[in-house]
Amino acid sequence: MPAQAERKRASRRDAVNEIKRQLILDAAGKVFAEDGLEKASMRAIAREAGYTAGALYFHYASKEEIYADLLGKSLDRLRQAVEDAVASQSAPADRLRAGARAWFDYYLASPGELDMGFYLFRGMRPRGLSKALDRRLNRELLATLAPAGEALQQLGASEAQARTDMAALFAFMAGTLMLVHTGRIRLFDADGHAMVDDYVDGLLARGADRRTR
Repeated sequence: MPAQAERKRASRRDAVNEIKRQLILDAAGKVFAEDGLEKASMRAIAREAGYTAGALYFHYASKEEIYADLLGKSLDRLRQAVEDAVASQSAPADRLRAGARAWFDYYLASPGELDMGFYLFRGMRPRGLSKALDRRLNRELLATLAPAGEALQQLGASEAQARTDMAALFAFMAGTLMLVHTGRIRLFDADGHAMVDDYVDGLLARGADRRTR
């Protein structure tokens, strides 16, 4: 019985800590959006969360860790959205289309997470993040694009070509999202979804052409 009671207490502590961490992350998201990673401070995040700065250090060692946790959770949600979309398709071409659409739609609905993912809160470089954190986040970003790379290889692309095509698709979707979220897409009287769909169709056509050579 004592062991069971201790497990229940530990479970409650974990639940409370998770709630506190989420409050910190929510507060940090607001602070990073206003000040960027470089100018943000643990004191400002604590104030926004309603905690003392000392209380924050119980959960996170630095503002960089908080930023990385925020971005990591965002990338995990993105990866899950892509994998869910791809899972409903069987043909590689349809998996590629569904994965690209899901990736694009996720950031279309979450511009703040797009800003965070590209470090657009005061700059386009991962300033302040350690090399280890940056490498980890890059791996998590690549995981969100992995279904596209797998579909391309199933369609006959070599591993190297699939990575190149995946990078080009990533760049195209990111650029299109920038146009949409800044309103610049109206200059071209264009539609973001149609642009992404056309680009994927082009990828598929180039892949088919390679296979017939």
